Amino acid sequence: MLATTPGAWLSSAGATFLLIALAEIGDKSQLVCMTLAARHRGLPVILGATAAFSILNLLAVLFGAAIAAWLPEWVVTLAVGILFASFGISALRYTEEDEDEQIEEKPGHGIFATTFLLIFLAEFGDKTQIAVAGLGSTNNTTAVWLGGTLALACTSVLGAIAGRKLLHKLPLLWIHRISGAFFLILAVLAFAQLLLKQA
Repeated sequence: MLATTPGAWLSSAGATFLLIALAEIGDKSQLVCMTLAARHRGLPVILGATAAFSILNLLAVLFGAAIAAWLPEWVVTLAVGILFASFGISALRYTEEDEDEQIEEKPGHGIFATTFLLIFLAEFGDKTQIAVAGLGSTNNTTAVWLGGTLALACTSVLGAIAGRKLLHKLPLLWIHRISGAFFLILAVLAFAQLLLKQA
């Protein structure tokens, strides 16, 4: 039976928040936020991630675990791999001659869109979305959506803060190299997963 009393609603939201936050700490989406925030302004990164998680969680509570079946898994995996690879190559092409100010002054909507796409595709059908779907099927859907979205927004904020701290400790060139390598590793893992599933 779905929660209807205020106490039960808060209990569902709180339980969802705790479960999703613990599951997401150190996960790839938090690392993506950290990496992006080390190279760009933090606010568009946080907003992009939060928007992606809001939609993913809404889809999860509305349609349950079946959301992952909307598209063939190999299509999503291929899109993730291509997106990670292109972002990694772009980061590795950065040179010391590039102006630091140019990185900071990039339009916020561009970073927002990049973060949104990376998070949305990487987390589509991921364990946290499936967990939200499962919780939404047995608890109040709005409580589960709010708890899950707040949890993922908080882990994104923590990742962005860590990324900004990294910016002050490492030269920008090295941040680009590290983030480029990180995204290429994620791309290789995505393509490997695709090949294994097709075999």
